[in-house]
Amino acid sequence: MYFLFKIVALLPLSVLQFIAFGVALLLNRFDSSMKRITRINLHLAYPELSAQQQKILIKKSLISQCMTYVESIKCWGMLPEYQLALLKNIYGEQHLTEALANKKGVIVVIAHFGCWELLNAWLNLHTSPMIMYKPNKNKAIDRFMLEARKQLKATLVPTNENGVRAIFKYLKQGGLTVILPDHLPKTSGGIYSDFFGQKALSTTLVSKLAHKTQCNIIGLSCIRDEISGFNIHCSLLSDDILSKDLQASVNSLNQNLENMINVAPEQYVWSYKRFRNIEGQENIYKI
Repeated sequence: MYFLFKIVALLPLSVLQFIAFGVALLLNRFDSSMKRITRINLHLAYPELSAQQQKILIKKSLISQCMTYVESIKCWGMLPEYQLALLKNIYGEQHLTEALANKKGVIVVIAHFGCWELLNAWLNLHTSPMIMYKPNKNKAIDRFMLEARKQLKATLVPTNENGVRAIFKYLKQGGLTVILPDHLPKTSGGIYSDFFGQKALSTTLVSKLAHKTQCNIIGLSCIRDEISGFNIHCSLLSDDILSKDLQASVNSLNQNLENMINVAPEQYVWSYKRFRNIEGQENIYKI
């Protein structure tokens, strides 16, 4: 698998995207697991769409998800300079530079959306992030990913209490960390909060760190543009995330994530079982 990824990364990005497009069409034609989960999630998130609109969005989503996977492999296999060359426009960069300048620490919130792997190289132009890293179960893939991470200035910490303590200390020193809070947490690390109309179990990590450090909260996305390539969007997130009221903070964070995703909803990874734990409901993916 390691050498396969190495070979794949050598192919031109346009070729990889063409292959991804073809695979997505096949996944859409048949009732694949990826299509089924995407259909369930989009129906929950956008119930106001007609059947035809849902069908179109599902197809676009599958195409985008397949492209995201091959783009990630390409990013991991190439030097940071190559990745930076793919970026065409940066919107709201001043929000990040100003947050770094005030030395209060920065939490960068990223969703599994667009080509988020490109954001690593761009952030390294500004600072040395501290990032939680969970080893991939496949050792070959993990080796490939770690080689990519080591090309950057990021410090990797484990996804456990030791890692959280390290990030807390780094934020207090004015450092920057990156967190993707749109995953499904363990019950012990989450509370129920509205996310696209569902009372979904949601992580409390960002909220707890934000309240304890009163740091800056920045939203960051890398959105694929069929004409210009990839554009980075940087924005200030709500101060409500800093609240000592944990429920209010998580609610605000989820709302901000929705706003980020709604810029280009077809580019979100809707095949993830994000709504597996909904308050008072059975696992909808088994029904």
